[in-house]
Amino acid sequence: MSMSGGRGGAERLVVIGGDAAGMSAASQARRLRGPDELEIVAFERGHFTSFSACGIPYWVGGDVPGRDDLIARSPEEHRARGIDLRLRTEVTEIDVAGRRVRARDVDSGAESWTAYDKLVIATGARPVRPDLPGADAPGVHGVQTLDDGQALLDTLARARGRRAVVVGAGYIGVEMAEALINRGFEVTVVNRGREPMSTLDPDMGRMVHRAMEGLGITMVNDSAVTGLPTGADGRVRAVATRDAEYPADVVVLGIGVRPETGLARAAGLPLGARGGLLTDRAQRVRGHEDIWAGGDCTEVLNLVSGQEQYVPLGTHANKHGQVIGTNVGGGYATFPGVVGTAVSKVCDLEIARTGLREKDAHRVGLRFEAVTVESTSRAGYYPGASPMTVKMLAERRTGRLLGVQIVGREGAAKRVDIAAVALTAQMTVEQMTALDLGYAPPFSPVWDPVLVAARKATARVRSAQA
Repeated sequence: MSMSGGRGGAERLVVIGGDAAGMSAASQARRLRGPDELEIVAFERGHFTSFSACGIPYWVGGDVPGRDDLIARSPEEHRARGIDLRLRTEVTEIDVAGRRVRARDVDSGAESWTAYDKLVIATGARPVRPDLPGADAPGVHGVQTLDDGQALLDTLARARGRRAVVVGAGYIGVEMAEALINRGFEVTVVNRGREPMSTLDPDMGRMVHRAMEGLGITMVNDSAVTGLPTGADGRVRAVATRDAEYPADVVVLGIGVRPETGLARAAGLPLGARGGLLTDRAQRVRGHEDIWAGGDCTEVLNLVSGQEQYVPLGTHANKHGQVIGTNVGGGYATFPGVVGTAVSKVCDLEIARTGLREKDAHRVGLRFEAVTVESTSRAGYYPGASPMTVKMLAERRTGRLLGVQIVGREGAAKRVDIAAVALTAQMTVEQMTALDLGYAPPFSPVWDPVLVAARKATARVRSAQA
């Protein structure tokens, strides 16, 4: 094999990771440059490409009928577009000086080197497994890939009992708890924090707590797991904390993910405080002209705090891939950063947040005012109007919007997009009060709940300035 990269004078792009960022980058590069100009080789250690990890809880819970519904583009479709996609092949080493990667066939163990002219690292994230006895026992599941989802479904189908324990109460933990309730399991959630959803302030997380208990989920807050005891057959049988033991026929880990950057670390590439790769605005790995990175293995700039942050979301991964593919393909694109928008649900309770929480604002030294308002999703007299709580943070001196959290029924989650745009535009809460938002009684009150919060925040900022 030529160590200068592609065949016949073509450059070779090597992509490590076959999900959102990696295959978006490969596809976009292919749109801009044909096979005669750019050879593309993509390595994926799993069985699937371009799938929605965010959809796995809804597949497990039965809302999405089957695994294939979560696949945006199959390996065959990628290959038909001129991408040499190698499944069940894990890259084990990046040789930056030699401009090559070593890959191992997962099934046969055979290894080989592949040269590159340009490299994309899109290795994603891995579920956090606590360093505790029993954490790797059969019956303990992380949920990150379609293989993980299938393994969990297989365990649920074989489970002797109907007791499930979810460790952690972030997005995945909360969504998996609901999925398991839908599957007919008794569900206990063991959570280290004061309230579920630590991406919210605790006063807003309390509403999620109540909704989960309303579903029949047993919430155990302020409890750190100390071990996962196993039975005589080696399978997990419980989740233990300092104070109690919760019997379990299946355990799902929902304590978050970490960037999968072992390869990058070993290759000496720059990592941030959270262990994610650091890139410039073009998604180039800092200090490396021909190496790009995107998706859950990278850190991103938070436009509100001005600091690097780890935000593993499919929305960013797909955008990163588009930016990388455009740049690799000879065009020009940048990714400016994020404001930290995320939405979720528990049953019919919608949960949304963007920008900074109170503790984020404190940590970066911002002085702020926080207001909370109760409003309704529609005009109060229109059938189906339901309560909605909006919390808003504004900078004390300038009135700049810093963050919004919304918890409510129908129409709550996507309202956060108003705030996400306002944050991106660096609007003040006073400027927000004049936004020309759509109104009709079936959709909102005359004053939208977000604008009610903006009015209250404006008044609070003015009084603080007086």
